[in-house]
Amino acid sequence: MTLNIRPDIAELEESKIVEVWRMGFDIPDVIGMWVGQGDLPTPRFICDAAARALAAGDTFYTHKRGIPELRQALIDYHRDLYGVEIADSRIAITSSGMNAMMLIVQTLVSAGDNIVCVTPVWPNIFAAIQIQGGIARHVPMTGTDHGWELDLDRLFAACDDRTRAVYLASPGNPTGWMMPEQQRRAVLDFARSRGIALIADEVYNRLIYDRRVAPSFLEIARPDDPLFVVNSFSKTWAMTGWRVGWIVLPEGLTDQVDRLIEFNTSGGQSFLQAGCVAAIREGEPWVKWMVERCKRGRDLVLARLSAMNRVSVIPADASFYLMLRVEEMGDPVEFCKRLVREARIGLAPGTAFGAGGESYLRLCYAQGEERLDEAMDRLESFLRQN
Repeated sequence: MTLNIRPDIAELEESKIVEVWRMGFDIPDVIGMWVGQGDLPTPRFICDAAARALAAGDTFYTHKRGIPELRQALIDYHRDLYGVEIADSRIAITSSGMNAMMLIVQTLVSAGDNIVCVTPVWPNIFAAIQIQGGIARHVPMTGTDHGWELDLDRLFAACDDRTRAVYLASPGNPTGWMMPEQQRRAVLDFARSRGIALIADEVYNRLIYDRRVAPSFLEIARPDDPLFVVNSFSKTWAMTGWRVGWIVLPEGLTDQVDRLIEFNTSGGQSFLQAGCVAAIREGEPWVKWMVERCKRGRDLVLARLSAMNRVSVIPADASFYLMLRVEEMGDPVEFCKRLVREARIGLAPGTAFGAGGESYLRLCYAQGEERLDEAMDRLESFLRQN
């Protein structure tokens, strides 16, 4: 049987991260640092709250934008972190951060439109745009000894009359880059003046090592600005498998997004959202401990990599990733596959993250120090022999 599949769907490529990750499924002793999650299970107090709601029969359809208790918890959370008041009508709970991105792209993009993306960055946004028939335009940053740098003139020049949004992640995945305040204000002013949306991926806002929370566009934006801020429970509270995220919407889009949620998922699971309420209300001590653990992991990995021949690392003060270069590694995907087969360690090829990532590998260090030390031993041994 021959089906007439939309070219945009037929041509979707598998993530190069998954291509390498899948190799490790049958290798029991591989140390995986390829995907964006740590080695910690979700804290017990969060699981218990969800289990209590499940046992109480909290298993029916619920509010499409999320249970009122969770929306209120997020209002309080943003007030605590940023000193801003977010109206309930601007909050939408989504079935993962990825679902949040799909909803936003569905809201904005028609066939032939484009979204300008600051890269290297989380690659799923490219596929979300392609699924809608749009075009992802990459504007690469430059890696330096001091971090990543973005050329705003280049970013603005990439926008045209078919540009519907600028997408950027700050703190960034895979870079750990944080956009300076002057650039944040300039990009927001540009979006206002051009009437295009700004999609701010702030999923890693709590994974920062010199302060409690990373700067947010919410601190400088007006409620009616064309700003979508995306976040997720996955990283901050070790809830990757729960698949719950949220969006702070521009004022006036409540009804449209409510309808889109209805036609995508009809809303999330209320018992899982009870766990999310517990994460926000009770989770600050755990977040503090987890971030301190990640900082120790980062410092360990930085010290070990810096002592290795052929390896250079771009420093980062946020996220739980590092981008590194290995001299004469050749094709990054094939090099990562060799690391899995021969060294039993898993890294992600930089080619997965769009323009600017081609010469790099991404390492996720959200693991215990003993396991990270062993991974560095394996990498060092492999590089000596190759």
